[in-house]
Amino acid sequence: MNRVILMGRLTRDPEVRYSQGERTMAVAKYTLAVDRRGRRQEGQQSADFINCVAFDKAGEFAEKYFRQGMRILVSGRIQTGSYTNKDGIKVYTTDIMVEDQEFADSKNASSGGGSQPTNTPGISGSIVGDGFMNIPDGVEDEGLPFN
Repeated sequence: MNRVILMGRLTRDPEVRYSQGERTMAVAKYTLAVDRRGRRQEGQQSADFINCVAFDKAGEFAEKYFRQGMRILVSGRIQTGSYTNKDGIKVYTTDIMVEDQEFADSKNASSGGGSQPTNTPGISGSIVGDGFMNIPDGVEDEGLPFN
């Protein structure tokens, strides 16, 4: 199975081109900065920069709505390839072929608004800046939606 799900921030606005031929199609390319989990060693990179490609309607959506710095959620498949550059060196590529993409922050959060209450039944908490929910003290594990 070849399936990947990523959440990260756009490093720049998507670059969109349109295919030639009978049926033109949008091809959007963008890079996601995906934070690494765990302890960060000094001098080490703390994020991976993943190239993504969205086609057709998904490409048009990315062109219209995605902007640098937005946090988005992407799912798709990994595709690898290679080519020989102008210096005769073989370059290997890894891209995510986007199947689904969506905003990972609310409109208020991305425009600098405060935290939003969640709609999880039976639990009142709030989303903190890293996108995780603060669970109030005294809530039993049985009430959490992922058990």
